[in-house]
Amino acid sequence: MTTREQRPASGRRRLTIRMRLCASYAGLVAVCGIVFIALLYLYMRYVPNYELQIRHATEFDPAMVPDSDIIESGPTQPLEIRTADDVLDNILLASAAALAVLVILGGVLGWVMAGRIIRPLATINTAASRAATGRLNHRVSMDGPRDEIRDLSETFDRMLSSLEQSFEAQQRFAANASHELRSPLTTVKTMIDVTLADPEANARELRSLAERIRDVNQSNIDIIEALLDLAGASSALHSWEAVNLTETVAAAVAAHEDEARETGLIVTTRIEDAWVRGDPILLRHALSNLLRNAIQYNRRDGWITVTTAYDPVSKSALITVANSGPIVSAGAIEQLSEPFFRGSGRTVTRGEGHGLGLAIVRAITDAHNGTLSLTSGQDGGLTAEIRLDASAAW
Repeated sequence: MTTREQRPASGRRRLTIRMRLCASYAGLVAVCGIVFIALLYLYMRYVPNYELQIRHATEFDPAMVPDSDIIESGPTQPLEIRTADDVLDNILLASAAALAVLVILGGVLGWVMAGRIIRPLATINTAASRAATGRLNHRVSMDGPRDEIRDLSETFDRMLSSLEQSFEAQQRFAANASHELRSPLTTVKTMIDVTLADPEANARELRSLAERIRDVNQSNIDIIEALLDLAGASSALHSWEAVNLTETVAAAVAAHEDEARETGLIVTTRIEDAWVRGDPILLRHALSNLLRNAIQYNRRDGWITVTTAYDPVSKSALITVANSGPIVSAGAIEQLSEPFFRGSGRTVTRGEGHGLGLAIVRAITDAHNGTLSLTSGQDGGLTAEIRLDASAAW
């Protein structure tokens, strides 16, 4: 592509922002100077009432001039001012010369000041160019007074930090998903190879192999369905409606009551009337995942507490699911809502869940413009709190 093709459609080369700022400063000086000269001219012409007294050259007496004031370079032509128009003409001439000097000085100073103003923008542009190549660890970190450019730089730094965290989470998700889906396939291949290597394998062993392959395949199906739920929750575009959290929590607790009873868990509910605007199916799914997580990562004869409340100060509804269980480290708390992360880290042990439950809960919460906070108990266990906006539900 030629240079002419890269120019704007108008065919004109646009001035840089520094040149435009410089021209603006010089133009401002010029306009102010012209206005000042015009006012001075009008005042000298129409306002004062004076008589011009002129002493003719023939009346000049050299004896009246001190010797120190006589210039030896030769005779000079004195400036003849005979009328008021001569005075005004000389004022205009001197003002025009002064204006030219001021415009030039204003342009130079404008060029310097414009450079100082746009220098931070050049720094931000450098950081943006690095980010475009995939290097997101660079920060502007601009110092100086609090102004619009510094606010822009801090916003840009927050954007880079958010993008870096998102890309890192995406890379971890891709790596963990590949590992989670490859491990069962490797297991199935190993079981098949071992069975085929045994020439005396009978029908019972082949049937046992088929049952184990079915179990592994069901686990893969669960992971894929959870991934579909995660994708659906992340891109949820629904027609919201008023949802009574009392009914939603009651339905979710009833659905997991038998599962909790089998492990000897005591489920306690403290429900206050709270309404939000959202998708009832997604909210019930989020509560089911929290309850399933509380049941799975609990101890025998432990407890689960489910509460709902309305905060009139922030006009938000709170859903809290707390459970007993093993102690969760502070470092693991921050990663529990990441895909394929379990309480003891990423693992492929079957029967410990697929590691997507809390990730789905966070995606559903984000879809409702809410917040999910996870905290560990002093004696172990986990407390998950969902805060949703309830101002538009009434």
